[in-house]
Amino acid sequence: MNVDPGRPIQLVLPLLAGRNVTLRSFRSDDAPMIQEASEDDLIPTITSVPTDNSEEAALAFIERQHERLHTRTGYSFAIADENYVAVGQIGLWLEHENHGRASVGYWIRPSARKRGYAADAIFALVGWARSLQQLHRLELYVEPWNEGSWRAAERAGFEREGLLRSWRQVGGVHRDMFVYSLITK
Repeated sequence: MNVDPGRPIQLVLPLLAGRNVTLRSFRSDDAPMIQEASEDDLIPTITSVPTDNSEEAALAFIERQHERLHTRTGYSFAIADENYVAVGQIGLWLEHENHGRASVGYWIRPSARKRGYAADAIFALVGWARSLQQLHRLELYVEPWNEGSWRAAERAGFEREGLLRSWRQVGGVHRDMFVYSLITK
Protein backbone atom coordinates (compact mmCIF):
# COMPACT_ATOMS: atom_id res chain seq x y z
CA MET A 1 0.00 0.00 0.00
CA ASN A 2 1.39 3.40 -0.96
CA VAL A 3 0.82 6.20 1.53
CA ASP A 4 1.00 9.83 0.51
CA PRO A 5 3.20 11.48 3.21
CA GLY A 6 1.39 14.79 2.72
CA ARG A 7 -2.02 13.27 3.37
CA PRO A 8 -3.10 12.38 6.92
CA ILE A 9 -4.02 8.77 7.64
CA GLN A 10 -7.79 8.28 7.90
CA LEU A 11 -9.03 7.56 11.42
CA VAL A 12 -11.05 4.39 11.99
CA LEU A 13 -13.58 4.06 14.80
CA PRO A 14 -13.06 0.77 16.64
CA LEU A 15 -15.71 -1.19 18.52
CA LEU A 16 -14.73 -1.17 22.21
CA ALA A 17 -16.12 -3.40 24.95
CA GLY A 18 -16.38 -2.42 28.58
CA ARG A 19 -17.79 -4.51 31.40
CA ASN A 20 -21.37 -3.26 30.95
CA VAL A 21 -21.14 -1.03 27.88
CA THR A 22 -20.01 -1.14 24.29
CA LEU A 23 -18.54 1.90 22.58
CA ARG A 24 -19.71 1.90 18.98
CA SER A 25 -20.47 4.14 16.04
CA PHE A 26 -23.65 6.19 16.17
CA ARG A 27 -26.60 4.80 14.19
CA SER A 28 -29.79 6.44 12.96
CA ASP A 29 -31.84 4.49 15.52
CA ASP A 30 -29.92 6.40 18.24
CA ALA A 31 -31.92 9.54 17.34
CA PRO A 32 -34.40 9.14 20.25
CA MET A 33 -31.48 9.11 22.71
CA ILE A 34 -30.15 12.36 21.19
CA GLN A 35 -33.65 13.84 21.37
CA GLU A 36 -33.84 12.99 25.10
CA ALA A 37 -30.40 14.52 25.68
CA SER A 38 -31.48 17.70 23.87
CA GLU A 39 -34.12 18.24 26.55
CA ASP A 40 -31.59 18.07 29.40
CA ASP A 41 -30.78 21.39 31.09
CA LEU A 42 -27.02 21.01 30.68
CA ILE A 43 -26.03 18.61 27.86
CA PRO A 44 -26.82 20.99 24.94
CA THR A 45 -25.11 23.85 26.79
CA ILE A 46 -21.73 22.12 27.07
CA THR A 47 -21.79 19.82 24.03
CA SER A 48 -22.81 19.93 20.38
CA VAL A 49 -26.12 18.17 21.12
CA PRO A 50 -28.81 20.38 19.56
CA THR A 51 -31.36 22.23 21.66
CA ASP A 52 -33.91 21.36 18.96
CA ASN A 53 -35.27 17.94 19.91
CA SER A 54 -36.52 17.09 16.41
CA GLU A 55 -35.55 13.86 14.70
CA GLU A 56 -33.91 15.87 11.90
CA ALA A 57 -31.66 17.69 14.39
CA ALA A 58 -30.78 14.40 16.08
CA LEU A 59 -29.85 12.80 12.75
CA ALA A 60 -27.73 15.84 11.84
CA PHE A 61 -25.91 15.45 15.21
CA ILE A 62 -25.23 11.78 14.39
CA GLU A 63 -23.83 12.74 10.98
CA ARG A 64 -21.52 15.30 12.64
CA GLN A 65 -20.19 12.55 14.89
CA HIS A 66 -19.26 10.47 11.83
CA GLU A 67 -17.57 13.50 10.24
CA ARG A 68 -15.23 13.87 13.23
CA LEU A 69 -13.19 10.94 11.89
CA HIS A 70 -12.86 12.49 8.44
CA THR A 71 -11.78 15.86 9.85
CA ARG A 72 -9.46 14.19 12.41
CA THR A 73 -11.23 16.10 15.18
CA GLY A 74 -11.42 12.90 17.15
CA TYR A 75 -13.32 9.74 17.90
CA SER A 76 -16.98 10.02 18.88
CA PHE A 77 -18.62 6.89 20.27
CA ALA A 78 -22.16 6.06 21.24
CA ILE A 79 -22.16 4.42 24.67
CA ALA A 80 -24.44 1.38 24.39
CA ASP A 81 -25.79 -0.64 27.31
CA GLU A 82 -25.86 -4.44 27.62
CA ASN A 83 -28.78 -4.50 25.12
CA TYR A 84 -26.78 -2.39 22.62
CA VAL A 85 -29.13 0.57 23.18
CA ALA A 86 -27.39 3.97 23.22
CA VAL A 87 -27.32 5.62 26.64
CA GLY A 88 -24.80 8.40 25.99
CA GLN A 89 -21.74 9.63 24.15
CA ILE A 90 -18.01 9.62 24.83
CA GLY A 91 -15.28 11.15 22.72
CA LEU A 92 -11.53 11.28 22.47
CA TRP A 93 -10.75 14.73 21.04
CA LEU A 94 -7.47 15.26 19.24
CA GLU A 95 -7.02 19.04 19.23
CA HIS A 96 -3.62 18.73 20.96
CA GLU A 97 -2.57 15.39 19.47
CA ASN A 98 0.63 16.94 18.09
CA HIS A 99 1.65 17.60 21.72
CA GLY A 100 0.83 14.03 22.80
CA ARG A 101 -2.41 15.03 24.51
CA ALA A 102 -6.09 14.33 23.92
CA SER A 103 -9.16 15.25 25.91
CA VAL A 104 -12.06 13.08 26.93
CA GLY A 105 -15.66 14.22 27.10
CA TYR A 106 -18.79 12.25 27.91
CA TRP A 107 -22.44 12.48 28.88
CA ILE A 108 -25.21 10.06 29.78
CA ARG A 109 -28.86 10.57 28.87
CA PRO A 110 -30.95 11.56 31.91
CA SER A 111 -32.97 8.31 32.04
CA ALA A 112 -29.79 6.17 32.16
CA ARG A 113 -27.76 7.95 34.84
CA LYS A 114 -26.44 6.48 38.11
CA ARG A 115 -25.83 3.01 36.66
CA GLY A 116 -22.04 3.20 36.22
CA TYR A 117 -22.18 3.63 32.44
CA ALA A 118 -19.93 6.71 32.39
CA ALA A 119 -17.13 5.14 34.45
CA ASP A 120 -17.30 1.92 32.43
CA ALA A 121 -17.17 3.89 29.16
CA ILE A 122 -14.18 5.91 30.40
CA PHE A 123 -12.35 2.68 31.37
CA ALA A 124 -12.98 1.21 27.91
CA LEU A 125 -11.87 4.38 26.13
CA VAL A 126 -8.72 4.74 28.24
CA GLY A 127 -7.76 1.10 27.69
CA TRP A 128 -7.87 1.65 23.94
CA ALA A 129 -6.28 5.14 24.05
CA ARG A 130 -3.22 3.62 25.75
CA SER A 131 -2.54 1.80 22.45
CA LEU A 132 -2.33 5.05 20.49
CA GLN A 133 1.40 5.71 20.22
CA GLN A 134 1.09 9.46 19.69
CA LEU A 135 -0.68 10.03 23.03
CA HIS A 136 0.87 10.10 26.48
CA ARG A 137 -1.66 12.20 28.39
CA LEU A 138 -5.46 12.31 28.55
CA GLU A 139 -7.28 15.28 30.05
CA LEU A 140 -10.84 16.02 31.00
CA TYR A 141 -12.62 19.02 32.47
CA VAL A 142 -15.57 18.90 34.86
CA GLU A 143 -17.50 21.61 36.65
CA PRO A 144 -16.99 21.31 40.43
CA TRP A 145 -20.71 20.86 41.14
CA ASN A 146 -20.93 17.85 38.75
CA GLU A 147 -20.00 15.27 41.34
CA GLY A 148 -21.34 12.32 39.35
CA SER A 149 -19.06 13.17 36.43
CA TRP A 150 -15.89 13.77 38.42
CA ARG A 151 -16.48 10.65 40.53
CA ALA A 152 -16.79 8.61 37.30
CA ALA A 153 -13.48 10.09 36.09
CA GLU A 154 -11.79 9.26 39.38
CA ARG A 155 -13.15 5.67 39.33
CA ALA A 156 -11.61 5.31 35.87
CA GLY A 157 -8.17 6.38 37.11
CA PHE A 158 -8.07 10.10 36.34
CA GLU A 159 -6.42 12.31 38.94
CA ARG A 160 -7.57 15.82 39.77
CA GLU A 161 -4.80 18.31 39.12
CA GLY A 162 -6.54 21.46 40.17
CA LEU A 163 -9.21 24.08 39.68
CA LEU A 164 -9.12 26.22 36.56
CA ARG A 165 -10.87 29.44 37.48
CA SER A 166 -13.20 30.96 34.88
CA TRP A 167 -11.93 28.32 32.42
CA ARG A 168 -14.85 27.78 30.08
CA GLN A 169 -17.89 29.69 28.98
CA VAL A 170 -21.03 27.64 29.62
CA GLY A 171 -24.40 29.13 28.80
CA GLY A 172 -22.89 32.59 28.47
CA VAL A 173 -21.17 32.46 31.89
CA HIS A 174 -17.49 31.77 32.55
CA ARG A 175 -17.30 28.69 34.77
CA ASP A 176 -14.65 27.12 36.94
CA MET A 177 -13.54 23.62 35.93
CA PHE A 178 -11.66 20.87 37.66
CA VAL A 179 -8.89 19.56 35.40
CA TYR A 180 -8.18 15.83 35.51
CA SER A 181 -5.43 13.87 33.80
CA LEU A 182 -4.32 10.33 33.20
CA ILE A 183 -0.84 9.50 31.96
CA THR A 184 -1.03 6.68 29.40
CA LYS A 185 2.64 5.79 29.00
